[in-house]
Amino acid sequence: MKKFILRAAAVCALLAAPVVAEAAEGFATANVNMRSGPSTRYPAVSMIPLGESVEIHGCLADLPWCDVSFYGGRGWVAGRYVQADYRRNRVYVEPRYYRPLGIPTVVFQFDNYWDRNYRGRDFYRERDRWRHGPDWVDDRRNRRDWERQRERDRRDWESDRRRERRDWETGEREDEWRRRESEWNREQTVREERREWERRSDGVRVRQNDDGIYEGARPAPFVRCQFDDPNCEN
Repeated sequence: MKKFILRAAAVCALLAAPVVAEAAEGFATANVNMRSGPSTRYPAVSMIPLGESVEIHGCLADLPWCDVSFYGGRGWVAGRYVQADYRRNRVYVEPRYYRPLGIPTVVFQFDNYWDRNYRGRDFYRERDRWRHGPDWVDDRRNRRDWERQRERDRRDWESDRRRERRDWETGEREDEWRRRESEWNREQTVREERREWERRSDGVRVRQNDDGIYEGARPAPFVRCQFDDPNCEN
């Protein structure tokens, strides 16, 4: 009796196996990329054309992403792009259908999965970048972008400071040049006035008084003027 029960159980298991396998067959509802991880930010493995069948090995419990095989390749596809036959209808592969469809829930183990399936892929060389997940990669990329932007801002700031310094120094030189030119012009004016004063007949000038300037005559007694005397006709 015991042997009969064991044989019956084995037969039932064999009969159930094709049903499970058939239930795990899915169909692409669009031209969709098969990814190397459960996110659109993971590198693409291949493209599954609309209507092609895939074998569903399992799906994540918390995200509608499924581990599938397609023509010998292995990867991940979002459940919203995969349908399966259920009670003569096709339904999208969602968590509520996992058990009825015979699809197990699985966990994405990066190292094991990539080592087993992607050793020959170009992106496998960058596995250290992807090991912490696509969000971490995006954060690193964002940080690099931020650092590059900060470096550009720093260079722009230094360039502006140098330009302002040059403008300031140029302005200082121009102000100094104008100041010296003004002093030189004043000195020239004084020299010319002195030469003109010295050219007069005897250096004696009529000094102004309350009655005005005496032109052509000298008051008695006259006063000898000195250069730059404001009361004389210089």
